[in-house]
Formats: sequence, C-alpha cells, structure tokens
Amino acid sequence: MPGRAGPLTLPGMTDAPAPSHNSPEYSVSDLSQALKRTVEQAFEHVRVKGEISGFKRHSSGHLYFALKDAEAVLDAVCWRGSAARLALAPEDGMEVVATGRLTTYPGRSKYQMVVERLELAGQGALLKLLEDRKRKLAAEGLFDAGRKKRLPFLPEVIGVVTSPTGAVIRDILHRLADRFPRRVLLWPVAVQGEGAAAQVAAAIDGFNAIAPGGPVPRPDVLIVARGGGSLEDLWPFNEEVVARAAAASAIPLISAVGHETDTTLIDYAADLRAPTPTGAAEMVVPVRRDLMVQVLDRGRRLLAATGRLLDERALRLEGLGRGLPEPGRRVQELQQGLDDRGERLRNALPNLLHRRRAQLEQLAARLPSPRQQLAEKRHGLETRVTRLEAAMKASRAAEAARLERAGLDVAQRGQRLTAALPRLLEQRRQRLERAAALLESYSYEQVLKRGFALVRDADGEAVTTADAAQGGARWTLTFQGGGHVGVTVDGAVPPPAAKPRPAPRKTRGDDARQGNLL
Repeated sequence: MPGRAGPLTLPGMTDAPAPSHNSPEYSVSDLSQALKRTVEQAFEHVRVKGEISGFKRHSSGHLYFALKDAEAVLDAVCWRGSAARLALAPEDGMEVVATGRLTTYPGRSKYQMVVERLELAGQGALLKLLEDRKRKLAAEGLFDAGRKKRLPFLPEVIGVVTSPTGAVIRDILHRLADRFPRRVLLWPVAVQGEGAAAQVAAAIDGFNAIAPGGPVPRPDVLIVARGGGSLEDLWPFNEEVVARAAAASAIPLISAVGHETDTTLIDYAADLRAPTPTGAAEMVVPVRRDLMVQVLDRGRRLLAATGRLLDERALRLEGLGRGLPEPGRRVQELQQGLDDRGERLRNALPNLLHRRRAQLEQLAARLPSPRQQLAEKRHGLETRVTRLEAAMKASRAAEAARLERAGLDVAQRGQRLTAALPRLLEQRRQRLERAAALLESYSYEQVLKRGFALVRDADGEAVTTADAAQGGARWTLTFQGGGHVGVTVDGAVPPPAAKPRPAPRKTRGDDARQGNLL
C-alpha cells in the first residue's frame, strides 16, 4: 500500500510563516519537479484495478492507455521494455490489475501511472495460478517429450476415468463399438466441484495398482475424459495432484478434457491429448474393417511380390549359369599355365647363375691387382722412411748442438746428483723398514703368537662366525709355528667357563714352605 504523501517542500522554504509580501517566488519548473519527487516517493509501488480505455500502441513500442472505474480515470503508460514482458495483450474494455508506480508529467501538468505488469482481474487470479503451476511442473520435467509413452496398437482392455452419468462415457462406448469393440473398465469419478481432483488422481493411481494377470484385468491404456465447460468447471484437471498422477502413470494415458480450445494441465502431463472424448476413442483403437482390408491387401501384395522375386532369382540364376565357363576347358587352361611356369622355372636357375657370373667378372675387372697394390704400398713406405731418416738426422744435429751449449750445466748437475744419491737411498731404506715392521705387526702369525688359532673349513676358507658351526663339519686349526690339527664339530653349545677361584689370603704367620689344610 502506498504511504501517505508528506508536505511539499521546495528549496528555500522554511517552517515559519512569512509575510505574503516576503514569500519567495518559484518557477513553474521548480514547483513541477518538487511535485514529481513527492508523488514518486509516496507511490513508488502500487497495484490498481480498473478497465482499460483508449489503448494505443505507439510506433516507438510504448503503450498508452487509461485505467478507469465508475468514478475516476487514471492515465497510464507502459514503456517498450516492460511491454515486451507483459503476460497478456492489452485491449479496450479488458479489466486488469496493473502493477507499477505513480509519476507526474510536467509538460501537461498531470500525473500518470508507469505500468510494469498486467494481470487479468476476476479470472486473472486463476490464470496466474495456472501459469505458475505450469512453469513449476515444466521445470520439474513433467511435461518433457522424453517421458511420453507410445500407445499400444490394439489394446485388449481400456480404462476410462469419467462420470458414469454423463454423455462422455456413452460417446466413448459408442465410438469403440463402431471402430473396434474392446473391453472397457469404468472408474466413476466426479469431474466437477470440490473433491473431484482427488477422485481423478485416485482413479489413475488405482488403475496403475491393478496387478497383471489378476481377477480384474489391467488396462492397456487409460482415457481421462470430461465434456466442455468454463475455467472454473475444468479447474479440477488443473490441480497439481491430477497432473502429477497423470505424469507418473505407468499405463499410457490420453487426456480428453473439454473441447478442442480448452487446455488444462493434464493435457501437458498426459502421453497424448485428444480434442474431444470421441476423438480419444478414435485414437485408442483402429477401425476393424480397415484393418481387415489392409491385411487382405497386404497378403495379396506379399504373394505377388514373392512370385516376382522367385521369377527374378530363377532368371538371374540361369543368366549366371550361361556366363560360367566349361569345367574341362578351364582345367585345360590351368594345366597349360602350369606347364609354362614349370618350363620358366627350369630355365630360371641357369639364367640366374649366368647373370651373377657376368656381374662377378665385371667387379673383378674393376679391382686392382695385389702386386700393383703391394708396389704402391712399398713405394709409399720408402718415401716415409726417407723422410723419417732426414728428420732423425736433423733432430740429432739439433740435440748435439743443444748439448754442446749446455755441457757445463750437465757437468754441474751430475756432481749434484752424485752427492744427493746416497741421501735419497738412505731415506728410501728407512721408509721400507718402517713399512715392513707395520706389515709384520698386522700379520696373523703375530696374532697366533698371542694364543689364538686360525680355523678353516674343509674348503680352506676361514671360519669367522658361530653360524657356520654345523654338526659333523670337518675343520682345521692352525697354531703358532705352522702346526695344524684336524677337528670335528659336534654342534653342542659348550657350558659356560667356570670363574677362577680367588687365591687364599696369606696370614702373617703362614709359612710358604708348609701346606695349608684349607
């Protein structure tokens, strides 16, 4: 609801009254803008119910019209962007509920409503609810084409959900009897008024709950039917419970509600929509007489086609037979080819050997003789020897000259070398003696001198761990001086060695030469 408009305030105005001759003067534009701000702030969101009058669609796409009732008229405008999103097409005389805001138009000193949304008044509420439900169920996928089931070609049992007293059931039964009589199960329901939607949904669920092969036959297809009526009369078939029951039906379902121009939610949820209940009966079964004529016609066409096919295959077989060669002639041709290839095979090996021999002779003619190669190598060797002898003579001459120049230095270095040689030999002898002594200390003979023995197995390998002591193994013990003793391992764990007893203390009066009874 819009709030109450506050007092109009202009720039420069004060709360205290002023003498009339001192009141400020304002322009028309200032006053108009102040009024515009006041109206837009107070009525920024309103819903107005009224009848459309003087509707006009401008070339720019804007809509201009007036909303009126018995006592007042309100100008309205709908801008092009909002007009494209309107849920209905406005017309003169249409009673609507407009949603938008109030504003003023200073150019003509009037106020108007900027409309953003239009709804039908009266039935408009029902239509809006219907559209909301339709969008909701469509978003859940209940109307998707992929959920639709195909109808059986010739159902044995047809389930009908409608009023048992109306003309709809009589029209369906009469149409079925004319086309192809089938067994019909009627589930009586109320198709109008309170509780009708729950009964229709329960009937659809009840037919789906019938077990196949039971005492009551399960329908192969369902028809939900009702005659025409107003929106309020057909409203039970717009209820969500009915649409969900139709979409969840495992049995293919045909919706035949109202006339051809009437559309309800069950039409979108059903697997097929019929314009009328009679049209539903025509959709569910074919015409028996047409089927019989069609079967007879196809039987005759099948026999004729089979005869033509046999004739064509016989003619083709005969033609293929004429095109085949005689077997004896074919065998003779193959024998002749075999003789020709045998003759070519016998001549192929000598011809191949002859060609290979000719190729070998050509390659041999291209190769130089060994004597020629040896002569060439000998000449090259002599040339290199001559060059080497000349180089050696030159090198010896240069070395002799260098030694002659360095003769004095060589004599001095010889004297120094002669004096340093004894010292170097003494240093090397001392280092050798120290290394021999260190090596002797690391020798295992030195370890044997301290009371140890070297244990070897039958292969001569040294035994270093107790894990190698297997019962019956033959070992050799080596002692100091090179003595060897053979032993046999019994595998038993020796008892722990006894601790040595301490020697008795000597008292002051003891005589070492006299024994001690203790």
